[in-house]
Amino acid sequence: MSVHLILGGARSGKSSHAERLALASQGPLHYIATAEAGDAEMAERLERHQAQRSPSFKTCECPLALPEALAERDLPGNTILVDCLTLWLSNCLLQTPEIWPDYRARLLAQLGHTQADILLVSNEVGHGIVPMGELNRRFVDEAGWLHQAIAKQANQVTWVVAGLPQKLK
Repeated sequence: MSVHLILGGARSGKSSHAERLALASQGPLHYIATAEAGDAEMAERLERHQAQRSPSFKTCECPLALPEALAERDLPGNTILVDCLTLWLSNCLLQTPEIWPDYRARLLAQLGHTQADILLVSNEVGHGIVPMGELNRRFVDEAGWLHQAIAKQANQVTWVVAGLPQKLK
């Protein structure tokens, strides 16, 4: 049905905005969480997010197989919230960098024929200087290219800053 890309910086309010949009929709709600707890602090963050999440969502923890997780839930009337694409990208580049192009292509193909309403949350990371380190530069480049490709396909694109959603498309 529709794809809505929601971009913003850290603590911009993008996830809260996406959750409000999802909760206002009709039909089954699915939350695909891509984060992994690599340390105790991240584990605490994830626990807070889970505790704050509405019980209306059916949650799927999916650090890598995002295209497959979307395909399993891609039914008319469903609303799927993915939080977040940049964590998924990080997971892919750290665990399986050689197959990132395949993951990206499969995600874009899935989004191209979706039957559900999909909200994709992602961090905009390209506003700073070119980062040091090959992996960091690749991450910023791949995130930017991924956002551009999704924005081209998306029905809507929203930029969130200071909790204020700004319609881009």
